Amino acid sequence: MSDEPPEASHEPTPPDGSRETDESEWLLFARDMASVFGSVVLVAGLLFAISGVWPPLVAIESGSMEPHIETNDLVFVMDEQRFAGAGAHGDTGVVTAQAGARTGYTSFQQPGDVIVYNPDGNGDRTPIIHRAMFWVDENENWYDRANEEFVDAENCDELANCPANTSGFITKGDWNRQYDQVGGPGGPLSAPVKPEWVVGTAEARLPWLGNIRLRLGTAIAG
Repeated sequence: MSDEPPEASHEPTPPDGSRETDESEWLLFARDMASVFGSVVLVAGLLFAISGVWPPLVAIESGSMEPHIETNDLVFVMDEQRFAGAGAHGDTGVVTAQAGARTGYTSFQQPGDVIVYNPDGNGDRTPIIHRAMFWVDENENWYDRANEEFVDAENCDELANCPANTSGFITKGDWNRQYDQVGGPGGPLSAPVKPEWVVGTAEARLPWLGNIRLRLGTAIAG
């Protein structure tokens, strides 16, 4: 049995205190990240409380609403029932372009509300953000009420969704040359938009910030 003292079981602390410095830096980093995350959650919660819609911000992926809403904009969306404009149709909370022209109500420099809606009520499809142009009733022949520039037809029989197969809004992108219910890349984008298909109304745009969200979403998906 040896009388020599046992060797130390740990390495000596560096004389310059680098171990303590590294731990302090990681602790500060963790606190900063927690603070940032908490701020993001707080802002998101506040926006949701104001808008009543989740998510309250949508990124614009196409130019169909130019020049009033542009690709890569971030748009704040609000429940259409909150702060409904003058001339809203029934209890929908949505003001059509035809009604807005009468009452003087505008949104994004044009009469009527810009709405976000699920095409054909399908929540699995990408929502569309276009302007509500006018309301049609089920089985209505709405050809004579439409702007002939946006129908590309001679009568109701030549017009998709005419007579209307359901009551709802006829919608159109400000840049587009046809109503959504008439044409699109593969035909009509949607039947007349029922009130329950409406996600909310667009209220404000943040230029280019949508690009950050789109890139982040692509990176996460990738």
